[in-house]
Amino acid sequence: MLLLTVFGGLLMLPPLVYVFDHPISHFGIPQIVFYLFAVWLLLVIGTGLLAHALPPDKPEPGEGER
Repeated sequence: MLLLTVFGGLLMLPPLVYVFDHPISHFGIPQIVFYLFAVWLLLVIGTGLLAHALPPDKPEPGEGER
């Protein structure tokens, strides 16, 4: 999860985002907007897949005995 967070943060930094700031449209959407939403969507999907793959938390001994 930490690696996904750091990688996602790096993909959103202005120097890399400005690489995609060209007057080109994909499906009628400016390239920079398409890039930002594509990165966001991939981060959401990656987080969902990683969260699903993690084992569930086991309660600590003594919790819930009230």
